[in-house]
Amino acid sequence: MIYPIYIYGSSVLRKVAEEVAPDYPELKEFASDMFETMYESDGVGLAAPQIGKSLRMFVIDADSFSKDYPEGKGFKRVCINPEILERSDDTWFFNEGCLSVPGVHEDVERPSEVKVRYFDENFVEHIEDLDGINARVFQHEFDHLDGNVFTDRLAPIRKTLLKGRLQKMSKGNYKAAYRCKQVK
Repeated sequence: MIYPIYIYGSSVLRKVAEEVAPDYPELKEFASDMFETMYESDGVGLAAPQIGKSLRMFVIDADSFSKDYPEGKGFKRVCINPEILERSDDTWFFNEGCLSVPGVHEDVERPSEVKVRYFDENFVEHIEDLDGINARVFQHEFDHLDGNVFTDRLAPIRKTLLKGRLQKMSKGNYKAAYRCKQVK
């Protein structure tokens, strides 16, 4: 099942998502639907709030970055109730975009390495040290679970320059090549 992507201005994108219980109904099917939706929308990550579900869960597949970032090769995960345990002091900028903010791409600074814990679709716990593009994609999706989008991480001047465009988007003035939805 392909879900519509909730667009900037939708209230679900600003809520702190709720933990997923191990007995969540049809969890594996939901994860599969999230991947299907992400691929259909040409994304590399998708958080449950982006499809209207206020749940602490996201899917990621960084393989499309593997030509330039070899660590992305085969990095495909379902992350349930994730946590960031440690962040490196080293940071780097990368031009990010987001399915919920169509047409906007900006340089975002994030830690280059993170230590994370999450559960997969079988509710098996994983602890991983991530770096490079894998750390980047994980952190981007993790932000969605706390009610943040990547534009929140921009320098004040960049936020000011984007303000009008984001206001228009929140009123339904945007273009996207995938199915979208906006709910206040």
